[in-house]
Amino acid sequence: MGSLSPETISSSSKTLTLIDQNELLNLFKSQQKYLNFFFQNLDLSQTLTFTQTLLNAKGTIYFTGIGKSGFVAQKISQTLVSLGIRSGFLSPVDALHGDIGILSRSDLLVLFSKSGNTEELLKLVPCAKAKGVFLISVTSIEGNLLEGVCDLNVHLPLERELCPYNLAPVTSTAIQMVFGDTVAIALMGARNLSKDEYGANHPAGRIGKSLIFKVKDVMKKQEELPVCREGDLIMDQLVELTSKGCGCLLVIDDAHHLIGTFTDGDLRRTLKASGEGIFKLSVGQMCNRNPRTIGPDAMAVEAMEKMESPPSPVQFLPVIDHENVVIGIITLHGLVSAGL
Repeated sequence: MGSLSPETISSSSKTLTLIDQNELLNLFKSQQKYLNFFFQNLDLSQTLTFTQTLLNAKGTIYFTGIGKSGFVAQKISQTLVSLGIRSGFLSPVDALHGDIGILSRSDLLVLFSKSGNTEELLKLVPCAKAKGVFLISVTSIEGNLLEGVCDLNVHLPLERELCPYNLAPVTSTAIQMVFGDTVAIALMGARNLSKDEYGANHPAGRIGKSLIFKVKDVMKKQEELPVCREGDLIMDQLVELTSKGCGCLLVIDDAHHLIGTFTDGDLRRTLKASGEGIFKLSVGQMCNRNPRTIGPDAMAVEAMEKMESPPSPVQFLPVIDHENVVIGIITLHGLVSAGL
């Protein structure tokens, strides 16, 4: 248990005030205004030169920064890596204690700093220059020291911080992030990165799975399939309907061609409408003879979209080949379990 007594918690909670909805809305509107100032005043010529320089890089593109700008620099570097671009983050403090050894003459070093006067970055500059690295500053305060010592400079227009004291770096870091990520997507387009190549860089995440996994990779097949014939009585197929965990029966002929589907929902509706007459009804009499289906080579994410499409969502799709032969079934539960 924590060290605070119930009385302390109770008394401290009384000092809390509610967030004013109008004040919150005004903050978002102000942030939007400051971001619009950035978009309206960004020098596209500088930005184009910066982007082209990154695209033409022969070596690795390193990013650096201190504090919040450092976090942004690290994130942008990781974005480039995910696009297959050689990139890395170099801590300016660690660089001065040995990590600068990773830099080579063919590399670029992008220095993110709101003020452009960050002491740690200014100390790093001559050391990086000695390695022959091309230096680029990305700053928001004009006339700063980094502009005078770097090979290329990009100015990110900043009207002011959202902070009421114009101190906390919240608008400036948002601008840095928007700038860096937009440039990253420009590089993605210029390099003609395909969807498959992008997916290959994200094999373990949902992004990669949605781009790599096909229906045949996640479908149930063979003994797992809940199959029956259209002449089978409904009541004789209850075990098959419930034991395979699909919530349905796949109605097939002797050659395994798909005739239709019969779901647990169909069972409930039939029981309600027919009462004891259900004991004499066959699956073929009550099945859906026009179900949604999918092929084995379709993307798994396409199967999910098809399940969720109008007029109403379904929990499964029979998987058929080009001759309408049932070869599997894919379920919504199976897609979720696969991380999709």
